[in-house]
Amino acid sequence: LKMSWFWFYLPLHLLMATCLCHSIKAPTTSSQQSFKTDLFNFYHSLILADGKETTIHLLKDIPKRYYFVLEEGRVLAPFSITVTPCDVPIEWSILVYKSPPGFPGKAAPDDHGTQEVSKSQRTPSTVSTIFSYKGNSVETYMGMSSHSALYLLEFLSTERDTHITVYLTTDTTSGHLYPELPMDPRIDVLGIGHTTVTLTWKHSPSVLQHGESIQYCLLVNEKHNYKSLCAAETAIRSSGMKVPPTLALSLSPYLLEPQQVMILSNSELSIINKVSSREVRQVCMGTKNTYTVPNLSPSTQYYFDVFIVNLLTNASAAYTGTFARTLEAPEPKVTELKDGKVIHVVLDGKKQKSYSLQYQARHKKIHFTFQLCQGQIRVHITRNGKTVASENLSALRYLSLKGKLLDTYLVQLRSTEESNSSVKVQASPHFHKPFFPLLPESLKIKSFSKLRTCRSVTIAWLGTQEESKYCVYRKRIEEDQIWRELQSADRCSGPESRHKSEKVLCKYFYDLNLQRAVTTETIKGLAAGTFYLFDVYLFGPSGIPVRYHSKVVKTRKKC
Repeated sequence: LKMSWFWFYLPLHLLMATCLCHSIKAPTTSSQQSFKTDLFNFYHSLILADGKETTIHLLKDIPKRYYFVLEEGRVLAPFSITVTPCDVPIEWSILVYKSPPGFPGKAAPDDHGTQEVSKSQRTPSTVSTIFSYKGNSVETYMGMSSHSALYLLEFLSTERDTHITVYLTTDTTSGHLYPELPMDPRIDVLGIGHTTVTLTWKHSPSVLQHGESIQYCLLVNEKHNYKSLCAAETAIRSSGMKVPPTLALSLSPYLLEPQQVMILSNSELSIINKVSSREVRQVCMGTKNTYTVPNLSPSTQYYFDVFIVNLLTNASAAYTGTFARTLEAPEPKVTELKDGKVIHVVLDGKKQKSYSLQYQARHKKIHFTFQLCQGQIRVHITRNGKTVASENLSALRYLSLKGKLLDTYLVQLRSTEESNSSVKVQASPHFHKPFFPLLPESLKIKSFSKLRTCRSVTIAWLGTQEESKYCVYRKRIEEDQIWRELQSADRCSGPESRHKSEKVLCKYFYDLNLQRAVTTETIKGLAAGTFYLFDVYLFGPSGIPVRYHSKVVKTRKKC
């Protein structure tokens, strides 16, 4: 038994249609319509390749037909067809056209070299549907043909445009395109933690036979399980990102898209696709059948799918997916705040999202001070379990709260971005002795474009009604360094972190009239056509510095 080529079987194709025509006597309107439908199905279908996985694209509500022919040669001819939907559920069926014995006519040539087909040989072919299915699962039909037959496969998608893969084979003895699944293809959950889930599954027989070319790949997401690898990849693409054709191909780093992150550790490849603020993780771990998924979010339900992938053919088979919910996050550790003591809190945006501080009031009025150093942080304060303040921090923030003696305040700090964030916190009942300096209305530095020259720049900044010390620093930078310098600036760091050569000057000033509390400074000795980063540090009575927002200015190229 073998797959016949299109042109070789075209005469058989035409003869079967001719037989259908001769077999109908005085057809009625309905039989004429059926006859036309049969001919339409034949002449508007494609041949299906044998021993090769074929990708078929389906348009909504438009059926697509493929056919193949099984010729005589053995008493019983086995074959199998595997259909894999890659998105929405589809409808598909197998129709068989069987010719009667002697078809399509084997009379010997007459004297004129022509052949005649007797009336007994013009009996009609029988048409029957031997299989039909509707859904999105991977389905395999295994059949046995005892004589010559033509098979027609019809596929239909009623939801939307989609694509499927179809694999036909008439060679059921020399191996399988798809890796084999074990008798029990379920994934077992061995353990669940706050941020981890441990999984195990039975080994595929293909691993024992073709270990070097077979490996397991795990897909983790928060939506649902996928019944095939192509269905998972289609879902990722529909979310607005491109992915490599298969997980096997994902092993090539140069195929990664900008939205993908590849992590290689302990011979395991992880590809994290950031889709709509959620992560879809693809992890290939060779032939290990136990894996602990790390870095999950607490109290979150995840879906896990394992695929056995043939690296040589890119064919895959799916285990039965499972799901698990991680444990709720443990109660955060609470650090005690003491009167007047400054605590520096650093939050890792990826690992540690929140931090808790507790303060017990020894006075009715309490003053909280927050100095934002890096990133973005939201503060939430409760008094005896009731919310009294909640806001995003910016620069330096004072909060004065009035309550009762021995009230318990809980300060919760949460990073609102993935990068690291940090803040300094102080609680004190003595507002008249602040640890941080009094701040002006704005911490912006202004530069005057008209006063720029090739060798100098003039800047200005606001002061306060309190006499304070201001120190100016400059740093020469390249244009491609500007964004990084501005984003990574630690607003809590003082001049001690700067090189001595960057210091320009220090000065004291104040003005009781806030409208006149402005000072300017012209920085000379600069290079022409060059970018400079300027910083101003404000020192209060306690000596704790506050850094103004950095300013980048470029000197004139020509004067």
